[in-house]
Amino acid sequence: MIPVGIFAVLGAVSGVLLTVVSKVFAVKTDERLEAVNEALPQVNCGSCGYSGCADYASAVINGAPCNLCRPGGAAAAAKLAEIMGVADEGAEKLHAFVRCSGDCNKTTHKYVFGGVNSCAACNKFYNGSKTCTSGCLGYGDCVRVCPENAISIRDRIAVVDKKKCIGCGLCVKECPNALIVLRPEKQTIEVACLSSDIGKITRGICTSGCIGCGMCARLCPEKAIRVENNHALIDSSLCTGCGTCAAKCPTGAIVHI
Repeated sequence: MIPVGIFAVLGAVSGVLLTVVSKVFAVKTDERLEAVNEALPQVNCGSCGYSGCADYASAVINGAPCNLCRPGGAAAAAKLAEIMGVADEGAEKLHAFVRCSGDCNKTTHKYVFGGVNSCAACNKFYNGSKTCTSGCLGYGDCVRVCPENAISIRDRIAVVDKKKCIGCGLCVKECPNALIVLRPEKQTIEVACLSSDIGKITRGICTSGCIGCGMCARLCPEKAIRVENNHALIDSSLCTGCGTCAAKCPTGAIVHI
């Protein structure tokens, strides 16, 4: 009975010690952390600059801005500000835009790609199968990563549904030609081309490509457009969305978004 008693005493002492240690060394969790995490959309896209929603939630508790979540937008920003007891700074709604309009009716292919059905794979062979090496290849890498099914392939080109897009930016990271960008909702005019070839070459490979003629820059009443490297660039801070450039663009490269 003595060994049994000794083991019983040791067990009781160990239990007490473990209880004391767990209380003394317990890591206190901020009660707001769970609420902040629940207010986030759990897309884990990393657009906020953190590795995921849980990481961003921890950062908010430690003083990070409450309006960095693009998918959550203004609603998430307001909720986080309420939880943290700070002023709501709002969040600008963003959506993805594909800077290419060279579908299968406007440009041609150099070869028939029979490899893996992927833009990244196709791009490794002579910069893609299209005659325009800057254009959308249309194999849907962006479609596969979109958590909201906001992107589809139409006539071999990616098209974004603004109503479904949450601005997470996963498609931006996936495009091998860096064609997809995030744009604020207030920006309604964009150049749907990324080619920097001279006009003569662009005309020969795509009927809707930007030829760098500069007509848009000359006609813009706000001087919001300039031409660099044979390509038109729009300064969104100056653009009023009047649409003059889109109406006068000879190739239709400038579009309403």
